[in-house]
Amino acid sequence: MLWTYILTAVIALFAGGVLGFFLARRYMMDYLKKNPPINEQMLRVMMMQMGQKPSEKKIKQMMNQMNQHMK
Repeated sequence: MLWTYILTAVIALFAGGVLGFFLARRYMMDYLKKNPPINEQMLRVMMMQMGQKPSEKKIKQMMNQMNQHMK
């Protein structure tokens, strides 16, 4: 009798972990679809909106700084 409770608890924990993994994965994919990470084209547009002329060197420097900051 006791072993059935233990087995049920283990199965429920395993099922909850698997379900939680897939729900979290789906949430992150939806989030990244709505809020994509910044790329070089977005940096160019932001710099042009601020009135700066984006040079390729400046764009590469900013991307490198952002990548270093994310690590």
